[in-house]
Amino acid sequence: MPSFTEIGIYLPGILLSYAALLVGLISPGPALLGLMGVSLDRGRFAGQRFALGIGTGSFSIGLLTLTGLSALLAAYADAMTAIRIIGGLYLLWMSYRAFRTAFRKAPASDIRTAAESEQQISGRGYYLRGLALHLTNPKAILTWIAIISIGFHDGAPMWVGAAIVIGCGILSTSIHLLYATAFSTAPAISLYRRAANWINAVLGVFFAIVGIRLLFSR
Repeated sequence: MPSFTEIGIYLPGILLSYAALLVGLISPGPALLGLMGVSLDRGRFAGQRFALGIGTGSFSIGLLTLTGLSALLAAYADAMTAIRIIGGLYLLWMSYRAFRTAFRKAPASDIRTAAESEQQISGRGYYLRGLALHLTNPKAILTWIAIISIGFHDGAPMWVGAAIVIGCGILSTSIHLLYATAFSTAPAISLYRRAANWINAVLGVFFAIVGIRLLFSR
């Protein structure tokens, strides 16, 4: 067990790491906008499973970063290139899905309750989509490298790194679950139904731009 003196030494860095993560979670990115689209279009059940996938991806990247991902990327430049390509293609696929939703014609009988909608959704499928989106997001990887470097310096005990990864993983999962719940409320869904085509078109443009930038970035 760490002593109170040791905790006092490393606690400011740990809290600063948490603050850095919170800033990243507030700023719009592929994960947040993807979660928004799923929650609005498919309801709370799908959104929360998608959020759990993002949270798992965040925790996994943090754990990998703590155990040497940053050193691997520094030693093998092609690794980050491969991540960018995979992430770019995945975002283009999400762009395609958003555009397809934006331009589809809703049938006249498509007035479903949230419960009826949720019964048709595979929770595992949305969980895996959220996980894949976060694991292939270079921004998330670089953010985690910065988070770990803020609070976990050379010579720091391993419990410091564990506190950063576990705490940030819990924060990421909790906040994304809150986002999923907020985006799937009745007022949000009502607004979405009135402007669904426009919202999905904007999401499609965003995912396409970010995906193309990833594919052609150096």
